[in-house]
Amino acid sequence: MPIPRQIAQDIVDPHAYADGKRADDAFAWLRREAPLAMAEPEGIDPFWVVTRHADILEVERQNDLFHNGDRSSVMTTIDADRKVREMMGGSPHLVRSLVQMDNPDHLAYRRLTQGSFMPQNLRALETRIRDLARTAIDNMAAQGSTCDFARDVAFLYPLHVVMEVIGVPEADEPRMLKLTQELFGSADPDLNRTGAASQDTDAGVDTIQSVVMDFMLYFNAITEDRRANPRNDLASVIANGTVHGQPLGHLEAMSYYIIAATAGHDTTSATTAGALWALAENPEQFAKVKADPALIPGLIEESIRWVTPVKHFMRTATDDAVLAGQKIAKGDWMMLSYPSGNRDEAVFKNPYDFDVERTPNKHLAFGYGAHVCLGQHLARMEMRILWEEFFARVKSVELAGKPQNMVASFVCGPKSVPIRFELH
Repeated sequence: MPIPRQIAQDIVDPHAYADGKRADDAFAWLRREAPLAMAEPEGIDPFWVVTRHADILEVERQNDLFHNGDRSSVMTTIDADRKVREMMGGSPHLVRSLVQMDNPDHLAYRRLTQGSFMPQNLRALETRIRDLARTAIDNMAAQGSTCDFARDVAFLYPLHVVMEVIGVPEADEPRMLKLTQELFGSADPDLNRTGAASQDTDAGVDTIQSVVMDFMLYFNAITEDRRANPRNDLASVIANGTVHGQPLGHLEAMSYYIIAATAGHDTTSATTAGALWALAENPEQFAKVKADPALIPGLIEESIRWVTPVKHFMRTATDDAVLAGQKIAKGDWMMLSYPSGNRDEAVFKNPYDFDVERTPNKHLAFGYGAHVCLGQHLARMEMRILWEEFFARVKSVELAGKPQNMVASFVCGPKSVPIRFELH
């Protein structure tokens, strides 16, 4: 049976994710009543909604059977898909990053930077990252007893870390933040380029394409510089790298920069902001971590599960398949719902409780298998260091207003978390 129309609309509506509860309720209903079923929202090609933890793992495990790149790897409308294909010579993708690739390209492109993100190579950054974390808390303290933790701390600290890793000058960080928010917040009038609450399809795609072009113009100049003057940074690896014995193509190189410069900080920012929102609403959890900093790794994993900043990826079946007893036809489109998998009652006890002592915590927020998040170790390290510095200096915290989530259905988290805090 097809999913009821209202549920199908809710799971693609950016406002349902901003609301939080509306998306949660829709996915809870699906896990209970139709854990793998076809959604047919208005104006969107039909797609399977994969809501259970076990089924998402099963799809992620079989990356030859379920492809990323054959159709759009993110939810899109029929009209937007047509418009993108017209612009991109038949391709459904405005960019071609690791997210849009399948093997053999995916593995070859991933290998190019994989070493930069391995834990043993990240250790060299620890001292510098701690300096940045201390500066972030200093800046928070300088504001007195209130701040917007999302805008004043969570957005800026991971941005600074990732831009240093890439090799983007500090003076250009505000530009990178603005472009990232325009890209992921294209449905949010507070963040998108036009300030419009909604746009028609052509205008919406054109707006996103203009953001992508601005990124490409910027990173084109960086590429030219690093080819002439290579440094010890990620930009030099991308600019001078080879795949299959050839330099990276222009689209692939630019896309590599874009995913590193956007997903590389925005997801960590969202998780950090969401963690503090949850701690402010659950003072007993704050008190636990304050009393025992050994709980910081648990806080990190629970906040990643809690926020799940990447809401979905789409997959396309390359052959007829059976998943959870359902026949999936070759060419069928599928939505992997990570927030739903991370609230699956079969895996997580009391999934709607924020619990820093949750164990085990086998969340799916970084994906699984071949496409598991390349930057997961860096993200964990950034958050660990920030929380170590935060809990050493902050005595108490509470909300000082109503937090707000971004209006978005792909990558999103809090855009405002006003807090009142007390320092030692």
